[in-house]
Amino acid sequence: MRLINYLAGLALLTPQLGLAQDTCTNRGDLDNQYCDANKDLVADTPTAPAKQKTPNTLVFTYTPVEDPAVYEKIFKPFTEHLAQCTAKRVVFFQVQSNAAEIEAMRAGRLHVAGFSTGPTAFAVNIAGAVPFGIKGYADHYQGYNLMVIVKKESAFHKLTDLKNKKLAHTSPSSNSGHMAPLALFPKEGLTPDKDYKVIFSGKHDQSVLGVRSGDYDAAAVASDVFERMVHRGEVREDEFRVLYRSAKFPTSSFAYAHDLEPKFRDRMLKCFYDYRFTGEMQKAFDGADRFYPITYQKDYALVREVAESAGEKFNRAAYEREAAKAKK
Repeated sequence: MRLINYLAGLALLTPQLGLAQDTCTNRGDLDNQYCDANKDLVADTPTAPAKQKTPNTLVFTYTPVEDPAVYEKIFKPFTEHLAQCTAKRVVFFQVQSNAAEIEAMRAGRLHVAGFSTGPTAFAVNIAGAVPFGIKGYADHYQGYNLMVIVKKESAFHKLTDLKNKKLAHTSPSSNSGHMAPLALFPKEGLTPDKDYKVIFSGKHDQSVLGVRSGDYDAAAVASDVFERMVHRGEVREDEFRVLYRSAKFPTSSFAYAHDLEPKFRDRMLKCFYDYRFTGEMQKAFDGADRFYPITYQKDYALVREVAESAGEKFNRAAYEREAAKAKK
């Protein structure tokens, strides 16, 4: 059912005819309805006031890497702060897939959201998302590694041992769960869809649980998700062995819809930056205590480089091509 919902979400990601900005001087990888005249790689705010939005109800969500209901509860103190700070009603919108989250922002149903690393780039190009922050600390933001995990008692000790085995990826748009493995594994002697058939689990936590249950021989997952599952007691670290760990990537971004009215947008951003996480949020997010300011152009450069080194781009064509693989 989740796969069906995922693919249904992808089907909604179709170009909207007639929305192209005919006077746009630069778009890059952005869809036709967006413009990037200043070449900062994200969609510009529409110049016409009639196309700028000041929502009466601000819709917020967080990446569905795990159970959305868990994060609705964790973010409740923040959404209450955001409502008071912006003088707007704020609702947490539970989404079940990366595709559904991206489509919700593209369609105008989602105003600000946390996107996983890989989906961040697709959200920028397909949905007009503008990343502005990452969970972090006073002087730096959080990052994570791509990890390949197997059961501790398994016979696998290096990546090449996984040839012709069941190795789970998460979803086509995921950085650590798919894009990074495509770029990095071949250098280690293991080529996805050549040395093993890619199996999409849907989410990082499902990949971890699938390895533990024996559904998969191994899985490519984000280290921060795995560590949170250990901290919550959902799995034990000593049940697994780590075969591979990549260099550090930026973790989930927080991004706003490009068409928010500038004065409202800036007030909302100040509400994010001034907020300090509750103890429960710090526990859930590995000690992070704030939203650390970032830009997509600078702080997601490594993510884009990984995709490009694998011959991929974070555009609609790449998104739909990987979706077709998932359907097969």
